[in-house]
Formats: sequence, C-alpha cells, structure tokens
Amino acid sequence: MNNGVVVNTDCDRSTLDRFTGEIPRLAPPASRIKSIDVTGKEFPGFNGFRIVTGSRSDSQVTEISPDIAVCDECLAEMATDGFRIDYPFINCTNCGPRFSIITGMPYDRPATTMKEFKMCSRCRSEYDNILDRRFHAQPTACNNCGPRYLLKNSGKIFTGVADIVGEISVLIGSGKVVALKGIGGYHLMCDALSEEAVEGLRGRKHRDAKPFAVMFRDLNAVRDYCFVDRLEERELVSWRRPIVLLRCKRHLAAGVSNGLGTTGAMLPYMPFHHLLFRELKTPAVVLTSGNLSDEPIIIDDAEAEERLMSVADSFVSHNRRIHNRTDDSVVRIIGGNTAIIRRSRGYVPHPVDLGFNVDGILALGAGQKNTFCIGKGFQAFPGQYIGDLDNAATCDFYTESIDRFTGLFNFSPALIACDLHPDYFSSRYASILEKKYNIPLVRVQHHHAHIASCMAEHGLDERVAGVCLDGTGFGTDGHTWGAEFLVADRKEFLRFGHFDYVPMPGGDKAVAEPWRMALSYLYMYFGDTLNYRDIEPFSKISGNEFMLVMEMIRKKINTPLTCGAGRLFDAVSALTGICPEAGFDSEAPMRLESAIKCCTEKHYPYRVNGSVSFGDMFEAILNDIMVRNASVSLISAKFHNTMAQVILDMSERIREEHSVDVVVLTGGVFQNKYLLERASEKLRKANFRVYTSNQVPANDGGISLGQMAVASKLSGLCA
Repeated sequence: MNNGVVVNTDCDRSTLDRFTGEIPRLAPPASRIKSIDVTGKEFPGFNGFRIVTGSRSDSQVTEISPDIAVCDECLAEMATDGFRIDYPFINCTNCGPRFSIITGMPYDRPATTMKEFKMCSRCRSEYDNILDRRFHAQPTACNNCGPRYLLKNSGKIFTGVADIVGEISVLIGSGKVVALKGIGGYHLMCDALSEEAVEGLRGRKHRDAKPFAVMFRDLNAVRDYCFVDRLEERELVSWRRPIVLLRCKRHLAAGVSNGLGTTGAMLPYMPFHHLLFRELKTPAVVLTSGNLSDEPIIIDDAEAEERLMSVADSFVSHNRRIHNRTDDSVVRIIGGNTAIIRRSRGYVPHPVDLGFNVDGILALGAGQKNTFCIGKGFQAFPGQYIGDLDNAATCDFYTESIDRFTGLFNFSPALIACDLHPDYFSSRYASILEKKYNIPLVRVQHHHAHIASCMAEHGLDERVAGVCLDGTGFGTDGHTWGAEFLVADRKEFLRFGHFDYVPMPGGDKAVAEPWRMALSYLYMYFGDTLNYRDIEPFSKISGNEFMLVMEMIRKKINTPLTCGAGRLFDAVSALTGICPEAGFDSEAPMRLESAIKCCTEKHYPYRVNGSVSFGDMFEAILNDIMVRNASVSLISAKFHNTMAQVILDMSERIREEHSVDVVVLTGGVFQNKYLLERASEKLRKANFRVYTSNQVPANDGGISLGQMAVASKLSGLCA
C-alpha cells in the first residue's frame, strides 16, 4: 500500500511487544523503517497467515527503493540454482535494480522496464509464492526468461555470458578499454594497474587530470592498495556500494589518481561484476562514467555504441532498458561521519525526512553539481546527481528528470525555489515554470541555501552561525561571494563577515589558471613592491601573458570581484607550485590538501577589519618559500590551520555579538577532510555545537534542499 505496511495480529501484549521489537532487528539491510505504530482493533480471530497485495495509486507517496547491490544469497545461488547458474542479472526482494528500471507507480512489474521479459513458469511460481525470497521481486528472472548480455569486438559478436566474460578478461589483460552497460548507465573500464591502458583511456576520453574511480575485486584487494578504517569498510560493503575516497597505500597505475593521495574505491555491486572478477587477472579496474565532455552518463544502447566506440575497443550491452540514469555515488568519511560528495545510485530516490512541511515545493538547485528536489508532505526527495548545467545534453537530462520525478511521485508544484543568480539555467528554467504553472517563485541566496540545507537535515529551527566556504555564489551586492560568515535561520540571514574581495583576472579563466589568483592576491596586498617574475609560478609564465594579466589587474579590466574561499585555496596552491594550472574542477585545492604529510599546530597570521584580510599570511608564505625554504607539506598544513583558526575566530565573534553557540559548516570547501576535522575540533573545544552536511552533499548538490527549506519558511508552510 502507498501509505506503508499494515499488519493485523491476534496475540497477547507480550507477544506483540516481542514481534514489534524483532521487526527492526530482522529487517532486510536495505529496508527503511521510519516508525512502528500500534493501535488496538476489534476483529475475528485469525487461523492462518496471509499476505494481501494492496498496491494502489493514491495521493500518498510510496518510497521507491534505490538500486541495491546484489546480496550474498543471490551470489551463492549463482553457483547452485540450476536456472540461475552464472546468471548475470540474478536478484531477489533484497537486492537488484529498482529506481533505474521504474517507469511509474505503483511499483509492479508492468511499471518497470522488466515488463518486456515474460517470466517463465518457475520464476512465476517464485514470484507468486509468499514464502519465497522472490515474492513480488519485480526484476526477477532467470537464464530462461531474463535479459541477456552481448559483446561486440572487431566485427565479432559474443552472446553467451561465459564467452563474454572470457573475452573481456582477455581484452582487459591486453590493455584494452571496454565500454560496459551497468545499472544506471554505461561505464568505461580498463586495467587499473596498466599505465598504458589508463593513459590510453585518458587520451581517448579527453580527461587529462581528473582522478578515475577504481573497482576492486574484493575487500582484501582494497586493503592491499588503500588504507581502510572500520567506517570506510562499512561504506564499501554496504548495500549502496558507493565510491569511497580512501588514502593511498600502494600505487595503482600513476594515471589513476594522478598524483593525489586518495583513491576512489568501490566493490562489485552487479552480479556481472562478480562473474567478471572470477576471470580477470588484475585485482582492480578503472570504472569511470561512460560519457564525453562532461555530458551525462549514456544509457541508450545505440547512442552508446555510436559515441563510446571511439573511446573503447569493445562494446558490452544488455537488453534491459535503463529508464532513470544514475552515476555512482561518492562518499568520504570525515570526522567519523559519512559525507556524501555525489548523491546518486544507492541513495536516490530515498527522501530526507524533515520536521516541517514542504508539500508542493519544487527546488531547482544551482548551476554546478546540480540536483533538484521535490517536496511531499514532510519529506524532501532530492533527484539524482545531474552535473553542471553548461551544455545542452545535461540541461535535457535535468528537465527530463524533473518531469519523471513529477510523474513518479504524483507531484504537482505549487511553489518554485531557485538560486538568486539570474543566469543559471536552473534560474531561467524556474521563470519558465513560474509562467507555465502560474505559481509563486522564490529566489534564494546561494550561501543561505547552503546553510539552510544543513539545518534542514539536522532539524534545526533557530539562529545559527553559518560558515559557508565554497567557490562561487551570487551575492546580494552583485559580487561573487564564497567565504561567508552568516547569522542565519531558515527564513533570513545577516552577513556578519567574509574574506577580502579580490579581483579575478579574466573571470572564469582565473579558475582554470590558479596562478592568476596568486598574482591577484599578491598585487592587492603588496602592489608594485615585489619582483613578481622572481616568484614561482610567475617565472614560468610567458612574458606576454604575464604582462597582460598584470595590466588587467592594474587597470581593473575584466576583473570581477570575488571573496570565494576556493579562489584563496587556488592562490596558495599555485604560489607553492602545486597547481598553477588546473585540469579539472577543484584540482588546486585537492592537491593542496593532498600535499599535507606533516603534523603541526602552527598557523599563519591574518587580520579581521570588517573582512578577513590575508596580507600577513601571504607575506609569511612568501617568507617560508623564498627565505626559509619550507616544505610544501608544512606550508599547506599551516595554511589549512589558518583557515580553521579563522573559522573559530569568526564564530566566537558571532557568539559574542549575537549570543549564538550553534555553528553550521557547509559549502564545497568542507569536503576537505583535514580542514573540516580541524575546524570542528576547535569549535567543539570552544563549546560550540557543530553541524555538518551528511545526508546531502556540502557542495552545490545540497543547494536544492536548502532552497526548499527557505521557501517553506517564507511561504508559511512550516508555520
């Protein structure tokens, strides 16, 4: 039933208590029990046990399951069940595809892409048997009646699963790249230990620097190459099977992590993955999204074959249609908590339970790392990770996904929330929907939405000291914000402080070339007193380009102002020579964090005069580089310690002036494990209550939830 499960029992109170106590203890791992409510009722006595089907469509929301990694029982049956020996789609009620195959509600087989496969008599008998593990398991099938894989390689076609797995093993072993259809889209795969294969994949995919995710054979293989603590292991083996960011122990091919100190590791989650690792000689394969040029992961077979065969040496598909595309989710353990970096497969479409009403609110998110969010009652349903809304394919994916969520959840928008930035695609789309539905539109300041997002997931409804550190957000003064100290609740905010504004020479070009930000910061604080050409990295920049950028700064030509924390991290990363030019989003800050190898409590000086000023810090960094010859590791650690000290300092100033002792830390910069753990520790020692983003990303992937929270408060829904 759409309003949950109703159980009628005929027993005494002690038996009932034992029964309700065992439900959460014995529930399947992927089940989600919100509450167990017991009421008395008069009815005739029972003389047996029955399960009555009750699917129906009404105004209530059914919580649709995310896709679930194959369970141990099904894996065991691949070797014992005569109908499912080596069956690459084996599943039961405890595992298998869910969200990726659902097309409508109620969740029955005709409303999934499995409707195209008629169950054989044996599968039908299991499906109809209330005592069977596959009772009403909608994707259930077997070797006789289910989907099948197909491999194309050099004009040859392979159809038997044993032949396909064997051929893939040969291809991977010889350094080839394979395009492989998964649960939520296509992946590109190669041997993670082969330098030639990894560099070949980088070159073909035009992915120069961004790290690749790696699928390991098993947990022991992960431990061979990465440091894994108890909490990281828990996430790796969970039914969600996300990518988990781990510290490197031994090197895979150098091009996998590309010099970073972390590896994005995951374990097999499809039956086919397990079959494949039986044959593969390598313990680890690169498994990266099957797309090109930052477009969405490909799900259509014809499109995949046309576009990915320029990247892959062979093409492996199956004939179960993917309806809802989902990338692999990414998490990191920070301060003993699971921080979601990318929320998609395994998490979507599970809701975030709220303490206030959001019914009818459609929140459209930001321009980068976009997710949207729909509100039903006291639940927010974030959509899957969409990506950056800067190309037609991603924008189409975005609007398509909103339409599908609207239909799937029987959702009718009554209010729209979007970012304050007028030029985001999501903001322009909000204006279109505003006119289409003739409903109110609420525009929410970017960093207020970040703070409100974290508040919403923790059930906070009070004034907080909101510390939001990210790269870019449109401010109420028309400038680019990004290092914000706010006194905020879910309705409004006061901007208490921020980092110094600094020119961005060339606008977005300064993001791709962090040396420009280093030059801009130094010139702002020291003017013409420095011999810049003697300072790394400027000595390596061509004379013409250097002088052009210097003139832009001096004459304030194409130099929009920013106070973004991301740009400060960029500047320090470039100044130390770590990353003067970036090949992917946030590369400079990531490499700066990764450079920390030492342990120190020292930090650099700074000043607070209305804004937080870092002239003294840059002078000390230059001294460390050019006079003291300090290690990059030490400089990076001291810089991060400085950021943690600034956070504590500004939080204490807010507490003194506004009597607030709750601090919310959010924004993409707080995906930095070192910084978030240091800042949180300092704040707690100073008797602050500290909250961080966990259920949704701290980056812009969590913005839509915050927009929804603010819109609810402003509209009076939660009054």
